[in-house]
Amino acid sequence: MRTLIALAVIAVAFPAVAKPWQGVEPGVTKKDEVVKKFGEPSRTVSQDGKETIAYLGKEAIKGTSQAQFKVDPGTGLIERIDVFPGPVIDKETIETSYGPACPSGPVPSAPCYQRKLTDDFRTYFLYPKLGLAIFFNEDGKTVQSFTFTTQKAAK
Repeated sequence: MRTLIALAVIAVAFPAVAKPWQGVEPGVTKKDEVVKKFGEPSRTVSQDGKETIAYLGKEAIKGTSQAQFKVDPGTGLIERIDVFPGPVIDKETIETSYGPACPSGPVPSAPCYQRKLTDDFRTYFLYPKLGLAIFFNEDGKTVQSFTFTTQKAAK
């Protein structure tokens, strides 16, 4: 549910911009390219007319415990990437990597995050200029998952 909230915010407020992950860019990269790059997925699931390919277990992509790629079956394009990091990643690392909190007033041209809460009161950072939402564990300090998406996939 929290991912859907973040994606809805991205869809309403911002243009179709997505930060690539591991060379895969939502809205640009095709499923075949993902399979060529990372090998056969651990699982492929079809639900509600959408396909998801997942890499977990021994097929997990380096640095992750799991990565899921949501595919538009009509175009074969990756719409969204959900990444569950393997190592512990903290807020400081996120701010260093993607940008600091947005200041009050006009939003700067450089990427910055808006601090949000999910329905179950977990913190997430929304980087609207990057098409990126970062969800934190219950401790509020370490990363649970990253969601890379486009405006089209967020609808």
